[in-house]
Amino acid sequence: MSFTPDPIIVAKGYAHPEVLVSTDWLATHLADPSLRLLECNEDVLLYDLEHIPGAQKIDWHMHLNDPVERDYIDRAGFEALLRRLGIDDTTTVVFYGDKNNWWAAYAFWVFRLFGFTNMKLLDGGRAKWLAEERALTTDVPTFAPSAYVARERDDTRIRAYLADTRAHQQAGRPMIDVRSPQEYTGERTHMPDYPQEGTLRGGHIPGAKSVPWARAAEADGSFKPADALRAIYEQEAGLAPIDDVITYCRIGERSSHTWFVLTYLLGYQQVRNYDGSWTEWGNAVRVPITTGANP
Repeated sequence: MSFTPDPIIVAKGYAHPEVLVSTDWLATHLADPSLRLLECNEDVLLYDLEHIPGAQKIDWHMHLNDPVERDYIDRAGFEALLRRLGIDDTTTVVFYGDKNNWWAAYAFWVFRLFGFTNMKLLDGGRAKWLAEERALTTDVPTFAPSAYVARERDDTRIRAYLADTRAHQQAGRPMIDVRSPQEYTGERTHMPDYPQEGTLRGGHIPGAKSVPWARAAEADGSFKPADALRAIYEQEAGLAPIDDVITYCRIGERSSHTWFVLTYLLGYQQVRNYDGSWTEWGNAVRVPITTGANP
């Protein structure tokens, strides 16, 4: 089922307002049988403490990643996941989560790899819903399994591998490093207040611009309006909607948030997420690294 775009979101001027919904919109649609609400957090324990009524849990590590290879689940795994969640092509999926929808955007991106399109993000995510003191529960819903048939995963259109990113860098095409400024300069090899995770070298991919991912969010976790986003990505970072852009971070999670902003909120046509990101690039042999601030 398709829904009319949320007027609160339309007013923010996005290229594709249909991919976001406000907390007001969700509150009025919680009982809709064609809706599936999925919570995906960095802190996977938050769901068990309390969650929005009707929400099911997506554990980004256990449900979306292959248990052996450093890759995502395959077509059969994705199909089994959606069947278990009661999702098929007739249901509308709404993602939300903690940290400005950081991991919710990551789950959205993984679903998009399999060609699933009937989905949205809750603008402001978990934090905004809690701040507005809206309904919460500890009840875990159950839905009848679906008969969903998944498509093959497409690793070319919105995903970049190391070789793709190397060729992109050598061609001088635009890249956005969405990590913290300290990670970008090489001062740190991990996020502030997070543990060291084994990257051998610090710095950034030569030519990449530093635009930390959370700059796209307001204080309440919702996305900034389109004009403010254009000021960040176009006036400051020098991007244009016709550009072929690669985003990256540490393992592709923060950069999926920026991929969402550029693709859906600003309407860019050629944006890929390099999910190997700095964990791969910073440990790879014979790839160039630059340190220091934006030129």
